[in-house]
Amino acid sequence: MNPAMPDRSGTIAIDDLEFQQFQRLLFEQTGIHLAANKKPLLTGRLNQRLRQLGLPSYAMYYRAIVSGKLPGELQEVIDRLTTNETSFFREPKHFDFLRELCQSPAFRHNPVRIWCAASSSGEEPYSIAMSMADAMAHERWEVVASDVNSDVLRQARAGHYSLQRGASIPKAYLHRYCLKGTGAQAGTFVIGPELRAHLQFLRVNLNTDLPSLGQFDVIFLRNTLIYFPQDVKQRIVGNMQRFLKKNGYFIVGHSETLMHVAGELQSVSPSIYRRV
Repeated sequence: MNPAMPDRSGTIAIDDLEFQQFQRLLFEQTGIHLAANKKPLLTGRLNQRLRQLGLPSYAMYYRAIVSGKLPGELQEVIDRLTTNETSFFREPKHFDFLRELCQSPAFRHNPVRIWCAASSSGEEPYSIAMSMADAMAHERWEVVASDVNSDVLRQARAGHYSLQRGASIPKAYLHRYCLKGTGAQAGTFVIGPELRAHLQFLRVNLNTDLPSLGQFDVIFLRNTLIYFPQDVKQRIVGNMQRFLKKNGYFIVGHSETLMHVAGELQSVSPSIYRRV
């Protein structure tokens, strides 16, 4: 196979076989199926990396990854190809529901653990934490935030965002739980240390054997299952149920459903399920 030459824009072309190789690689590693119409997305996200490494084709890049000649590069590919669309207090009804739960006897009198299983760059778990801090009657609560993408986890741990990103945070929460940047950091804010003390961020691949995480009262897996085929979706939901306490809640995105994969989860309202 002859190496592909960059076009005038500097983009290295990818043929169908090369795309299928990376399509299969991503599926094997994460369970995410990259549809054929995502070829421009793949080239847009990997082209710069090929140029940085001085590789003239996707075929050579793929061979270097699977042969182990580029240690750590597989995670680089996963980080670049996994989607991370998120925002603070996205789908706000779920946070209203969470605040209501915080007023229930089980939450008011016992330690509470929440798992945000697709945390991306941190907006969702910090939204959960702000809701918990506001509504809980005690400090014995924890949010475990995980993602397969190590790059966005670094962003999440830093908890540093532009003020524009924080536009959807209620003003009272912004003043109470966030610190406004000054000087060189003007136009940004950082999540305050007291709130961050309640969170831990972990790299977890939901498509593999899950680590020992303990039991949770609520699991958030929102706007993630839509990227998986049905069999992978069923396996992921089945594996995650083991970490949910009896009568605990499993929350997915408003556009998602657990139909045919719910297992022990029973729908209590659209996008909210309870383990029976």
